[in-house]
Amino acid sequence: MKEVVCAGSGGQGVLTCGLILSDIAVSRGQNATWSPSYGSAMRGGTANCTVKYGTDTIYNPQQEEPDVLLVMNNESFEMFIKMIAPNGMAIVGDRVTCDTSIRPDVKIVKVPCSNLADALDNPKGANIVMTGAIIKAMGDFTKEEAIDAMNNSFAKKGKSKFAEANKKAFEAGYSAV
Repeated sequence: MKEVVCAGSGGQGVLTCGLILSDIAVSRGQNATWSPSYGSAMRGGTANCTVKYGTDTIYNPQQEEPDVLLVMNNESFEMFIKMIAPNGMAIVGDRVTCDTSIRPDVKIVKVPCSNLADALDNPKGANIVMTGAIIKAMGDFTKEEAIDAMNNSFAKKGKSKFAEANKKAFEAGYSAV
C-alpha cells in the first residue's frame, strides 16, 4: 500500500492532484481512498489530501505515515515533511523556498511547476505539472494510464475541453523529473 499527501494553499489544485492519483489507481483495478482536508478558507487557506492505494484492503483512509509528499508551499512543506516515512520522497514545487534539506533521509525532487505551466501559457496548470512529476518519480503507473485516467476524471466533471492543455502540462512535469 502506498500513502501520498498532496498539500499547498487553497486554489493551487493540490486536491485535484490527489483525486487524479486515486482515479489512476482505481482505473488500474486497485483499491484507493482520497481524504481531503481544507483550512479556514478555500482559496488562500491551506488544503491537503491523503491518498492511499494498493491491492490490499485500506482499513484507515486517514493520514498515517506518508511515503510521498507532493507540496506546493512553504507552510505545507514545514508541516508535512516531519511526517514522511523514513527514506520517503517529497515532490517540491517552485513556490517552496524554505530549507528542504532538513530530512536527509527523504529524497527531494524539485519541480519548476509554475515556470513550466507559464511556458505553456497555462498558469493554472502548475498542479497538473506536479501530477506528471509525481507519477514519474513514484514509478507506480505508466504515463499513458495516468493521462487516460486524468482525462476521464476531468470528463466526468464536464471539463474535457481542457484535455489537450492538461496533457501538455502533465507531460511537462513528467519530463522534468
